[in-house]
Amino acid sequence: MIVEDSVRVKDYLTKTKLTTLDYVINPYVGCPNKCLYCYAAYMSSFSKHKEEWGSFIDVKYTRKRINTFKIKDKKVMISTVTDPYNEFEPKYGITRKIMEQLVNCDACLSVVTKSKLVLRDIDLFKKMKHIEVALSISLLDENLKEKLEPNSSSIEERLETLKFLKQNGIKSVVFISPIIPQITDFKSIIEKTKEYADEYWFDKLNLRNSFKTKMFRFITEHYPIYKSLYDDIYNKKNPQYFEEMRNEIDEYCRENNIIYKNFYAGT
Repeated sequence: MIVEDSVRVKDYLTKTKLTTLDYVINPYVGCPNKCLYCYAAYMSSFSKHKEEWGSFIDVKYTRKRINTFKIKDKKVMISTVTDPYNEFEPKYGITRKIMEQLVNCDACLSVVTKSKLVLRDIDLFKKMKHIEVALSISLLDENLKEKLEPNSSSIEERLETLKFLKQNGIKSVVFISPIIPQITDFKSIIEKTKEYADEYWFDKLNLRNSFKTKMFRFITEHYPIYKSLYDDIYNKKNPQYFEEMRNEIDEYCRENNIIYKNFYAGT
């Protein structure tokens, strides 16, 4: 059961320290996708909830309209620590209301989600000047997806969503994130999606705090052969694996003329 609540905020627009962005918009606090590896779990410490991450959702409300002049020619992402098209969006419609305010703005907008619900707003995307929609895909195995991303859209639904976005002239991005060591096969994902992806983004698996424990438990149970590798990467802080992966991605994308962004380096 997900605990539902609301929170009043001053502004939906938040200045970010992320070097590739200027502002972020997170319509909700919490994310019911319950991805086992979710880096955003640290947000629990900033909430009033005692429930663990993935077991609560706060709906953000504000009377202040988004200042579209403020974000002219700026890079804005929706969202970074929640899924804007999570299972509660049809009920509350916060993301839809935000997107309606952004239709005529001159910002460079990026939407990131794991949900097929994003297609609901394709009518708004078609009116926007600079919009890209990224579907996060780390896996192609549906059974594995159920273990690691239990409440998100199926892989097949995400692939169909990408295809529909592409067919309707919306810039479609495959966000291969997180790259789970020895589990994510980025080349297979590219091969599966290359006909309807305009660009690829890559980011590594970051493990901290409680979700680090959960992922280590998962690896121990399902992939014990990789226990020592995960210990080397995340406990001993050896950067070699991700340095080699970064180089492999760069080489593969260049050789295959793939437009991409590689967001990580080292550990």
